[in-house]
Amino acid sequence: MSVEHVCCRHRKNFGFFPLAKTNVEMEIKMDKDILVLGGHEFSSRFILGSGKYSLGLIQAAVEQAGAQIITLALRRANAGGTANIMDYIPEGVTLLPNTSGARNADEAVRIARLSREIGCGDFVKIEIMRDSKYLLPDNQETVKATEILAREGFVVMPYMYPDLNTARDLYNAGAASVMPLAAPIGSNKGLCTKEFIQILIDEIDLPIIVDAGIGCPSQACEAMEMGAAAVMANTGIATAGDIPAMAEAFRKAVEAGRTAYLAGMGRVLARGGSASSPLTGYIQDGSNNELPSS
Repeated sequence: MSVEHVCCRHRKNFGFFPLAKTNVEMEIKMDKDILVLGGHEFSSRFILGSGKYSLGLIQAAVEQAGAQIITLALRRANAGGTANIMDYIPEGVTLLPNTSGARNADEAVRIARLSREIGCGDFVKIEIMRDSKYLLPDNQETVKATEILAREGFVVMPYMYPDLNTARDLYNAGAASVMPLAAPIGSNKGLCTKEFIQILIDEIDLPIIVDAGIGCPSQACEAMEMGAAAVMANTGIATAGDIPAMAEAFRKAVEAGRTAYLAGMGRVLARGGSASSPLTGYIQDGSNNELPSS
């Protein structure tokens, strides 16, 4: 009897048949897996930053990334300007203006109100940075701006240094999500703040969107496996050799990480090993002697 025949004969005993049902259940779960931000629904969990692209590559990057949300700095959306980024963004993509350049809450609020006035909608990503070297966000000023703008009906998505107390304050201030940095902006260093982000995922009842420092698809996948609601990336794609291809790679990585998280990650042993195949019931030869191990 061949090994293939043995495997087919005992498939039920090894639990192979129920997998079909499991796959169907997983497909249903994925079909219903929607990201909700401020009452708006999105099927994509990848947010694309636009700060470092040439305008000619924006549309290709958005399409290949499958992104339904794209960030933009207000200075790139000048009404009537000769190089308006909004002319390159596909129809139906939600704009997420950021308050890049703001040094305090007042400046961030002013930029957000201006973005609404010129037609960028109610979404806003709060970025407040007084530090020009490391570009770390000012959490205290971010909470202040979030509270003001949330009261005015904005869908506020604050960029912040991952800190549990600040995240709780942002929740109470009316934030629609929390966007902790993984590493300094533009560094492509990956999940340097992984343990702190995991605390936010576990403790804060808001979508946790990992932002800044995600430099390659594997890092985006890891963030999604942790339970992040979404990932945002810019520099990792914008500085790649083939921007559309890298955008597609990020999309696939985010989808893979989300699927793995929903499936339930396999357990990790604290020490030692565990055989992946049974150590009993070896295939025997005609003389009932166990076949020698190779």
